[in-house]
Amino acid sequence: MFDIELQGLDKDGNEKTYKLADFKGERVLLYFYPKDNTSGCTQEACDFRDNINRLTNYTVVIGVSPDSIKSHKSFKEKQNLNFILLSDPEHKLAEKLNVWVEKSMYGRKYMGIDRSTFVLDKDLSIEKEWRKVKVKGHVDEVIDYILNN
Repeated sequence: MFDIELQGLDKDGNEKTYKLADFKGERVLLYFYPKDNTSGCTQEACDFRDNINRLTNYTVVIGVSPDSIKSHKSFKEKQNLNFILLSDPEHKLAEKLNVWVEKSMYGRKYMGIDRSTFVLDKDLSIEKEWRKVKVKGHVDEVIDYILNN
């Protein structure tokens, strides 16, 4: 899992290649979302953006979706996002964490991201996970956990 290389954008919007191993020694908040510029994903990203000051003393925030770097750039600029975004178009990291799953909408089955959040400890072991996340109130729940653990 830690040797998977993904293209991404740093908190300032610069393109960079990342591996989770780069963050060893830091606590990481890794959240997976289905698609840039959709209502739920935008709300979740903006909630993290608006609370970044409550998080950065304790953890590195990283958003991951299957979208391209080009899509991430547009999303980051449009929403003024202030954290790392990773592009996982081949679902390498998503599959390792079992968040690339079969979904169903209107009777049609397809593969997609199960909105999930992970807190990784300084050794990059999963400390806490939330699966099938509902956007409303989620960031507050994550912040509460991080500040109290």
